[in-house]
Amino acid sequence: MSAVRAHVLVSGHVQGVGFRWSVERVARGEGLGGWVRNRRDGRVEAAFEGEEAAVRRAVEFCRHGPRGARVDEVAVAWESPTGEREFRIEATA
Repeated sequence: MSAVRAHVLVSGHVQGVGFRWSVERVARGEGLGGWVRNRRDGRVEAAFEGEEAAVRRAVEFCRHGPRGARVDEVAVAWESPTGEREFRIEATA
């Protein structure tokens, strides 16, 4: 089974509500590689890599996020996989 990669930008009230930790929990639960981080512009950015159905479930989670989040927009770009196998929270970009 081949891997896919989705690069996601989430806009709305998505910082200060546990969004990154929730995304990390979902991604690790799905066995995905990649990362998530806050951006200085107030958005959350993530990259998910792995089995297509699992990546799509992680992207779908980003469309609503954790309790307390308000997601206004999710932009998804499908990219070539880079071989990431572990998921991590990165520093703010």
